[in-house]
Amino acid sequence: MGEEKRPCIALAGNPNTGKSTLFNALTGLKQHTGNWSGKTVGRAEGRFWLGEKEAVLVDLPGIYSLFSAGAEEACARDFLAFGDADAVAVVVDASALERHLPLALQVMELMPRCVLCLNLADEAEKKEISIDDKKLSALTGVPVVKTAARTGRGLSDLTAALEKVMEQEPHVRHTPFHKTLPEYFAELLAEGENLLPESKNRPLLLDFLWQKEEDVLSEEVGEELRQWRTKCNGYFAGEEEALAVYRKERSLCFQKRAETLTAAVCKKNEGKGDTTAQMDKLFLRKRTGVPLMLLLLALVFWITAVGANVPSQMLMSVFTKLGATCRSALESSPVWLESLLMDGVFLTVSWVVSVMLPPMAIFFPMFTLLEDCGLLPRIAFQLDGLFRRAGAHGKQALTLCMGFGCNAAGVTACRIIDSPRERLIAILTNNFVPCNGRFPTILLLIAVFLSVGKPWMSGLALFVVIGLSVGMTLLVSFFLSRTVLRGLPSAFVLELPPFRRPQIGQVLVRSLLDRTIFVLGRAITAAAPAGAIIWLLQRIQIGDGTLLTQIAMFLEPLGGIMGLSGPILLAFLLGLPANEIVLPILLMFYSQSGMLVEGGSQTGAMLAANGWTWTTAVCAILFSLNHFPCATTLLTIRKETGSWKWTAISFLLPTIIGICLCAAVHGLFCFFGLT
Repeated sequence: MGEEKRPCIALAGNPNTGKSTLFNALTGLKQHTGNWSGKTVGRAEGRFWLGEKEAVLVDLPGIYSLFSAGAEEACARDFLAFGDADAVAVVVDASALERHLPLALQVMELMPRCVLCLNLADEAEKKEISIDDKKLSALTGVPVVKTAARTGRGLSDLTAALEKVMEQEPHVRHTPFHKTLPEYFAELLAEGENLLPESKNRPLLLDFLWQKEEDVLSEEVGEELRQWRTKCNGYFAGEEEALAVYRKERSLCFQKRAETLTAAVCKKNEGKGDTTAQMDKLFLRKRTGVPLMLLLLALVFWITAVGANVPSQMLMSVFTKLGATCRSALESSPVWLESLLMDGVFLTVSWVVSVMLPPMAIFFPMFTLLEDCGLLPRIAFQLDGLFRRAGAHGKQALTLCMGFGCNAAGVTACRIIDSPRERLIAILTNNFVPCNGRFPTILLLIAVFLSVGKPWMSGLALFVVIGLSVGMTLLVSFFLSRTVLRGLPSAFVLELPPFRRPQIGQVLVRSLLDRTIFVLGRAITAAAPAGAIIWLLQRIQIGDGTLLTQIAMFLEPLGGIMGLSGPILLAFLLGLPANEIVLPILLMFYSQSGMLVEGGSQTGAMLAANGWTWTTAVCAILFSLNHFPCATTLLTIRKETGSWKWTAISFLLPTIIGICLCAAVHGLFCFFGLT
């Protein structure tokens, strides 16, 4: 006999209801993530104990309504209607019951086995909001459980309720809809019910399957239902307005029902002060919100830049000792093999890890803390107007902020944007903000050439650099939205969660495992072979010099036009695996050491001895901001877009802009005699 099929439970709910926290609390480490079939929407699945049986728990995308047409709504709707879910737990915010109940009522019509989970019950109690869960259960006909997933409260009650509904007969709860259906509506409804006899409910058949003909249904939808939908489209050709009115009225009936239920079961102490509302008076006003937002981001950048120095030096010291041990172990190997492995592969990988890991390990947890305490959505709210005027999506503000930590992580974060056109704009422009790999080079050039004897100039110059990168992001987004990716910016609903105390432990685990280690792994994969290539280029002799020297001489004319040089352009090209190694490659070329060189106190003198001036530094900073993404980001773009064409465009677009910008700035310097 085969293995008994595990029960499948779905978690549904609005964003910011603590649904993912509940998922993590139930499944622990027994989970894995991926994408829904044919979509870039993330899918999380895990296992947990349902009584004495092990069950599968699927965390559905956070959505606001099953009636919406976004990718997340389609994934959730199709899985509930046609997937393997045996039951569903609808997670709502107990402190905002009226706003979250409409989705719960929709799911109750769609799923015959349902449990209503009133999460964040502790926050509701702090706001002196009381909910009569027994009365709510009687009115809705489904079990109601209060939980606080962050502390583990009520989890056992939730699993017990799910176990109980699994043993009951399936029963769909209808929300009353008093509009009279035309005769042809009823005929098609009867035909559809015959195809899906277990779910005799109007939203499933009328509202979820009548989409435009070009919309693609998920794999869970059978061929008979596809043919039935085609027949519906034939019947209702030219009646789109009438159907839109019907769906709007159908959606409103859930909202009215939610208002009635909330009034009946929920009581709130109106005299209790709302901390979130008071703080929002500061963070959501332009006069105070924007300065506070800039101050927070500046603080994150400063802590990242300053805090990464010591760990980077410690890691480099550890790798130096490890390298000495490895060289001793390779003494019996051929000299060329030892040099290839140690001076090429090992040195490059150790440099990437030493320089890349500490800032990411600082930036990502801090970024996640801003997200966990509720500040990040408010930053997106403040930047929404700028991005909308640029023809981009407001959520691109969040992906831009993530790009300051790592552009590959920023590209992955673009999944939160529903519109494929606007998601592509966000992906193509994320590289215009400097990641942690580019900050060390930028900071060094500012310190050595632009703020000598004037420490205050370093902060001002860095502020200008960051402002320029954001401005370029908006400008290129505007250009793309008016040309190859033409279209109107779509509206989006941004749920502003309440301010809450972040959970430090979960933040550290989530940011280090899901972001830092993931990105670092891809970087090492690209850096190892690159180290071998750099080693070969430095040792292959052609004429009077090495192949590395010949390539630098070939690039010299273009470098001269840009205010740079051949070796500088070569360092950027060979730094494709990771931006962290651009400066070490350049110092290797200048010192003729044959291996990557760590920048020290003599870096400025070495650069100046090889013709660097403050104008060279300005052009180098501009090209650092505007050039091709690193290999890790390019691989991520290829995965997210599924297209080599857009990956190539993401490589060429910033590079061409960078070349033109540097040439123009250098031309101005020459014209005014500043070189």
